[in-house]
Amino acid sequence: MHVLQDWDKLLNVTVCRNTVQSYLLALLTFLGVLLAASVLKRVLVSQLGAFAKKTASDFDDFIVDLIANIGWPVFIVVALHVSTSALVMPAATHAFIRYAMVVVLTIRAVLLLQKIIHYSVHSVLMRRIPSKTPSSQAMISSVTWVVRWSIWILGSIFILENLGVNISALMAGIGIGGIAVAMASQAILGDAFSALCIYLDKPFEIGDFIIIDAEMGTVEHIGVKTTRVRSLSGEELVFANSDLTKSRIKNYKRMQMRRVDFKIGVLYETPLDKVEKIPQIIKDVLALQKNIRVDRVHFQSFGDSALVYEIVYFVLSADYNIYMDIQQAINLGLMKEFAREGIEFAYPTQTLYVKKGAAS
Repeated sequence: MHVLQDWDKLLNVTVCRNTVQSYLLALLTFLGVLLAASVLKRVLVSQLGAFAKKTASDFDDFIVDLIANIGWPVFIVVALHVSTSALVMPAATHAFIRYAMVVVLTIRAVLLLQKIIHYSVHSVLMRRIPSKTPSSQAMISSVTWVVRWSIWILGSIFILENLGVNISALMAGIGIGGIAVAMASQAILGDAFSALCIYLDKPFEIGDFIIIDAEMGTVEHIGVKTTRVRSLSGEELVFANSDLTKSRIKNYKRMQMRRVDFKIGVLYETPLDKVEKIPQIIKDVLALQKNIRVDRVHFQSFGDSALVYEIVYFVLSADYNIYMDIQQAINLGLMKEFAREGIEFAYPTQTLYVKKGAAS
């Protein structure tokens, strides 16, 4: 009996304006919340994980991973806030616990949002892109990076607001500073917008061979501000994205076939029967080549020093080396056949007629 009375007295002892009983209840509440949260997390991860293994979708696996990433810091600050809410403590102590909870929960929420963005981009958006090109991946990574940092900025603003910082003045300062920065960096923002246009419209991609005005080369990098092209002579050409969106660009990588138009000339002294025979000779030479489609062969015109024939055919490949190999074979074939027929190629000549005047 005395033990119970002594125990009751002990529980009613006041320490720092709270009884021992209140502290014990707070401790039991703290431990209970920790235990309940831990058990709930383990059950959810176990049950949902078992269900996720039976499905082909990876969305449920993603949900399980999100729950599994909620760790002890979150449980501790929540349990501490719940267990101490009934205790009589200085306002600064209550504020400190509340601030700790806000900071920890906000950081965890930002990290979870980043995981959701990563999943949305790489598991949903990337699957819907027709071709997983390096340029598309680079642009998506850049956009994802901007969104992730934007979430961190918003999370920081939320924390500062809960800590009592005057956000209105801060936002006004940021707004004025943002306007000044925007006015000073119009060119940079224009290039960034042009990069987005290049990504959405896809006039070229990494690996494409393009010609911009008098410059040409292979696209190596498409950035937020500039695009880098490796020229045929080896140097790197750097173009502002805004300049590219204003230029006429030839993209040879997307060429499906190449139209070839060339001319040859023979001497005016060539006999008429040979002149009439030449188109068929040319067609026979073209017929020996693979990967081409002949369009037309005509005696086109009377040149200054030659009878001109025009030949048009299509190479059924975009490869420049294949085109040159075919053109070389055609040129050699024409030389052989013309030599066999006794037909001479023309070259620039001038005939000078001298008229003798009457003797004075």
